[in-house]
Amino acid sequence: MAIHPAPPNTGIIFVKQAGEQTLACPATIQYLRQTDHCTTLQADDFQVQTVEHILSALAGLEIDNAYVEVQGNEIPAADGSAAPFVEILTECGLIAQDETRTYIKIVQPIHVEDEHRSIEVRPAALPRMSYFIDFPHPLIQQQHYEHSCTPREFSRNIAGARTFAFRHEVEYLWSRGLGLGGSLHNTVVFSESALVNEEPLRFSDECVRHKILDLIGDLSLIGFPIIGHFQAKRAGHLLHTQLVQAILDNPDKWIMLNAENTQKSDILHRATATSSSRPLPELEPAFLSV
Repeated sequence: MAIHPAPPNTGIIFVKQAGEQTLACPATIQYLRQTDHCTTLQADDFQVQTVEHILSALAGLEIDNAYVEVQGNEIPAADGSAAPFVEILTECGLIAQDETRTYIKIVQPIHVEDEHRSIEVRPAALPRMSYFIDFPHPLIQQQHYEHSCTPREFSRNIAGARTFAFRHEVEYLWSRGLGLGGSLHNTVVFSESALVNEEPLRFSDECVRHKILDLIGDLSLIGFPIIGHFQAKRAGHLLHTQLVQAILDNPDKWIMLNAENTQKSDILHRATATSSSRPLPELEPAFLSV
């Protein structure tokens, strides 16, 4: 994978070279195809899996515009967190672009639920996230975390939280020929009562922090930063992305800030446009390669 600079108002676009053709898949909700164990996007025949961690790193660092070039059909797992992406992005340096940053500000609550799982966003002065999980495992149990959405807090407290799974789930996926890239190097694996990995947990509540990491990546599929207080209970990729769609479906419950040259129709168009054939400039040299 390589990440290239992109001009203002580009958003995040996954690209892939196919001979002389450049395939493109914008990182917006319109191209969402799957949320089973990971977030998968697809435009025409170009599919890219496990996009949530790189999207989380970009959104967590407030990077609005980039081309993410992939060679295969999946983002590299790295160590199962967003930390490797954040580290190298930070080292290479970020620049402020000339365009004013547009925000979506929630003014009325928006709620999505499915039996015992739920997620909602409420009005707030600044972006915040509250996440609650509950697993019947002695090393997880009930965990709750409050996150203030700033690049500093993301880098220090969220980016390093790794993907977690249970051994019986991993063995089931392997039996179906899935998740073959998963290992103890990029996944925290729990047995029925203990931690399988030799490396200890990075945080005592690493699991709920990783849920927030996933939420940040999934929410970025709306295409603009959101000001509101997100509250999730036992949610996951499916509910995260359903909330993105619910926000778009309820434009009367949010306003735009700093929208000098942007209308609500522009936001809705970017998130729902079905054409992946937008012209792409020749890619500048990559500033991050994995």
